[in-house]
Amino acid sequence: MRIAITGSTGLIGTALVGQLKAEGHSVQRLVRRKATSPEEVQWDPTMGTIDLDALEGVDAIINLAGAGVGDKRWTAKYRATILNSRLLSTTTIAHAVETLKPKVFISASAIGFYGETGNRAVVEADRGGDDFLSAVCREWEAAADLAIGVRIVKIRTGLVLDPTGGALGRLLPLFRLGLGGKLGSGKQWWSWITLHDEIKAIIHCLNSDISGPVNLTSPNPVTNQDFTGSLARAVHRPALLPVPGFALKLLIGGFSSEILGSAKVLPKALQDSGFIWDYPHLTTALEALTE
Repeated sequence: MRIAITGSTGLIGTALVGQLKAEGHSVQRLVRRKATSPEEVQWDPTMGTIDLDALEGVDAIINLAGAGVGDKRWTAKYRATILNSRLLSTTTIAHAVETLKPKVFISASAIGFYGETGNRAVVEADRGGDDFLSAVCREWEAAADLAIGVRIVKIRTGLVLDPTGGALGRLLPLFRLGLGGKLGSGKQWWSWITLHDEIKAIIHCLNSDISGPVNLTSPNPVTNQDFTGSLARAVHRPALLPVPGFALKLLIGGFSSEILGSAKVLPKALQDSGFIWDYPHLTTALEALTE
């Protein structure tokens, strides 16, 4: 297949490009500077422009673009950046998809769509939440739906685990020093997936007939206390230094709501489509990731 990808330099995008190429697919990366090879396509989501001629005949488009929600404090300006980076890029790509008519359009979203779920498990058919990220995800997915006439998959990604980045990349050095512990009460549910299974799931969405929202999480969410305890055991260190909720709020601001909030999300659409996880359980996942 010939596949075009936005957001190809992020944690997920980098791994996805590598795996697609390893499987023999042709990959074109959308870049905001001038393209320097046939593998690059210039676009400007702020201006809504894209080189459609370079994408003529593409089989699939995967949209992963968007500012990181945990990269900076959530000032009013950065909240606008989080939202606008997603809306502008997804709207630009959706209009291109409508013109190019690839076989499938896969567009990123997040389990933040569901907001605070407490101990209640949610699946793709459940309603969204009412907080900031829920609103962002609703608008993000609505922008993807502008690509009329093609199969659309909206991947609601959970907490992606990999030692090179994301939450695990930040927590791992502290836990290896014996400085880890539960975050807040520890009772909040974390819905996670390894980067390996995230990439495998995206490629599954490419090759299957699945459509609509798809939760990309393990079928076995855990509480934060279980997560941090499992991580401590994986690195053979104690987890004796809990971080109070108020300290997280002072340290990172608005994003603390995502760490302290509870999201018990189940991947029903993936399960129904026959997807098989290589790492469905946290203990074995963390053992593999911390070797």
